[in-house]
Amino acid sequence: MSNDKKVLPPDEVNSPTRRRFLTKSALLATGGMMSLAMSQAGHAAPVTINVPETLSGGRTRFHQIYDVIIVGSGFAGLAAALEAKSHGLSVLVIDKMPVFGGNSTINGGAFAVAGSPLQKEAGIEDSPELMFKDMLKAGRGLNHQDILHVLVNGTLEAYEFTLKHGVRYKPFVQHFGGHTVPRTLQTVESSGAGIIMPMRESAQKLGVIFKTRCKFESFIQDNKQTVIGIQVKEDYRFPDEASGTSRNYAARHGVIMCSGGFGNDLRFRMLQDPQLNTDVDTTNHEGATAEAMLAMLKIGATPVQLDLIQLGPWSSPDEKGFGYVSQFNTIAGYPQGIIVDVRTGKRFTNELADRKAREDAILAQRDAEGKPVYPVCFTNLEGAKQAQSLPGALKYNVAWQFDTLKELADHFAIPYENLQKEVDVYNAAVKKGSGDPMGKDVSRAISIEQGPYVAVRVWPKVHYTMGGVQINVNAQVIDSISGQPINGLYAAGEVTGGPHGASRLGSCAVADGLVLGRIAGAHIATRPADPLFNTSASDNA
Repeated sequence: MSNDKKVLPPDEVNSPTRRRFLTKSALLATGGMMSLAMSQAGHAAPVTINVPETLSGGRTRFHQIYDVIIVGSGFAGLAAALEAKSHGLSVLVIDKMPVFGGNSTINGGAFAVAGSPLQKEAGIEDSPELMFKDMLKAGRGLNHQDILHVLVNGTLEAYEFTLKHGVRYKPFVQHFGGHTVPRTLQTVESSGAGIIMPMRESAQKLGVIFKTRCKFESFIQDNKQTVIGIQVKEDYRFPDEASGTSRNYAARHGVIMCSGGFGNDLRFRMLQDPQLNTDVDTTNHEGATAEAMLAMLKIGATPVQLDLIQLGPWSSPDEKGFGYVSQFNTIAGYPQGIIVDVRTGKRFTNELADRKAREDAILAQRDAEGKPVYPVCFTNLEGAKQAQSLPGALKYNVAWQFDTLKELADHFAIPYENLQKEVDVYNAAVKKGSGDPMGKDVSRAISIEQGPYVAVRVWPKVHYTMGGVQINVNAQVIDSISGQPINGLYAAGEVTGGPHGASRLGSCAVADGLVLGRIAGAHIATRPADPLFNTSASDNA
């Protein structure tokens, strides 16, 4: 995207007479005139704005004023912040947790890019159109195709954007399940922190203001229901809801919600899918909860596909959270090995199928009483040579190494003869370059005829929420009654719903956050500043 500010028509005024989700507490409406006093230290004294017509009545006191406020500091939040800042706006990014990044920091740092230079160097033919087809297939056709088109067509530019801000990638392309061709790039750190840290550092150098332990509470709207700020709790100590001091922040151009999904919100996710109870672990950080999304619903946002919750098919029952095994399986076990039922020694799924297909196949591995029978995924050391997490997995006994296939079979009580036959059939397909009985693309796979072998146990965990609020192609949040944008409110990343449909393809969350986050940051800059906040005073810190 260009750094030149584009002039577009103002948003259409959205003023339905009533919203079914409105609550009095969500409408701290404001209007009228204001005066701004700045201290020598650059902090603003509270600003009082008279309110002639509101549902709540009275006046609102703003403690700080910015051009743009972004809730959430993951991929989408940082992309939005950098883009808005590049258009000359003052930007505040808040996060309720004591550290920045949320799930983005702890994910695998894998980014699907259609038409990357590394693909071209490797002779891999790819395009946004092919990526679109792959995501639509994985999503079972439930994808919102307008947003999906924007996403796939923005990946290459988003990749170049990350390079500009100091992100470094491994010098090879990976083949994740459900993708027709290898198109996944991964940070050298094998972690989303490899994107979050340099982007945040870049944003800070450019003057973006960051606040941790700052919890979003509700929206502040004027008498036309335009979002002009937020109420927060400063010095909030998750999960102590009694902690923190209430403050009001104003946003001249609007608010961008990048607050993430609700994979660790047990109550809310069980409302959507009662099977996702305490017996099901999650890869999400503890702050991945639903309250920010629910606040958008309260002021009229449209909910989209909230019951579509993805389980990661590569995680391990032997460790909590994302752990070491997830990265091992995505980069080694699944593309360069096989997964088998320990009772029979036989494969039961395509290791490179999309996530939902693998998730469903693994969850079906249960005994007569319905208890899980954990499958085993394995490859040899040659297939695992690029798995940076393997040493940690071996150290903490969530992966095991064996000299021979017989030792592996004995350790997991797998019928050896059956397992050997399964390996032989797989190797024959690999040698031929096609014809795998499970339909796996083995054209780039290696033979696992020779050890040493490394193996892990597998069981899915709640990983990603495909549902959220509806946005348009400008990342504006859509009102559920009028079908028009809620003025002053944008969203990007996992808090939104639609682009992924029933199942998100691996490495597409980074693409989603970066592409739509940038769009939100650029489009919000085209909105005229609310006239309530016309002032020549400088912004506060």
